[in-house]
Amino acid sequence: MDVGYVIFVLPAFMFALWAQARVRAAYDQYSRVYAKSGQPAYIVAAALLRDAGLEDVRIERNPGLLTDHYDPRSKVLRLSSGVYDSTSVAALGIAAHEVGHAVQHGVGYAPLSIRNSLVPIAHFTSNAAIPLFLIGFFVRSGTLMDLGLLFFLGAVLFQVITLPVEFDASRRALNMLESSGYVSGNEAVPVGNVLNAAALTYVAATAVAVGQFLRLLMLRGRRD
Repeated sequence: MDVGYVIFVLPAFMFALWAQARVRAAYDQYSRVYAKSGQPAYIVAAALLRDAGLEDVRIERNPGLLTDHYDPRSKVLRLSSGVYDSTSVAALGIAAHEVGHAVQHGVGYAPLSIRNSLVPIAHFTSNAAIPLFLIGFFVRSGTLMDLGLLFFLGAVLFQVITLPVEFDASRRALNMLESSGYVSGNEAVPVGNVLNAAALTYVAATAVAVGQFLRLLMLRGRRD
C-alpha cells in the first residue's frame, strides 16, 4: 500500500476536484447574471487596458471553455468564446482578471517576472522529476532520487510563486471594474465569487504538488 499517496496526494487531489467543480459552478451560475453596464467583456477589457496605458495589448477570441489567458510574450489577451462578447458579471470578472495580468506585466510586477522567467525551467524539471526519481528508486540510486526530488521541488516552488500572481490579478480586476463603473456595488459580490473560485484551483494545484513531493520524500526514506 502506498501510504504516502493516501496521506498526502489523495486528499490534495480530492481538493483539486472540488475546486474545479466550484469554479465551474460559479461560472455557470454567474454567466447568467448580466451586468447593468451592458458592455461585452472584450469592450470592457479594451477600456481597462486603455485606462492602464496598455494600448499595445491586443485582444483575441480563443476557442474553448475558460481558456482565457494573457500571453506576455506577444502581448495578447485571449478571451474564450463564452467570455469574449458576454455581458455577464462572470465574463467581466474573468476578462478583468486577464487585464490584471497585463497590468502586472506592464508595471514589472516582481512575482510575475520571476514566474515568467522560470517557465522553461519549470517545464523541464516537472517533466524530468518523476522519471528520474523512479529510475533511482528501482535501481537504488540515491543520487538519481535526490536529483528527481530537487527537480520536483522546483516545480513546487513554481506553483507557490504562481499564487501571489493570481491573487494580485484578481484584486486588480475587482478594483478596476468597480472604479471604472463597469460593475455596481452589488455586482462586485458575484464577480468576487467567480474570481475566488478560480483562485482556489491554483491553491489546489499547489496542494497537489506539495503532496506529491512529500510522497516522494517518504518513498526516498524507504531506500535509505
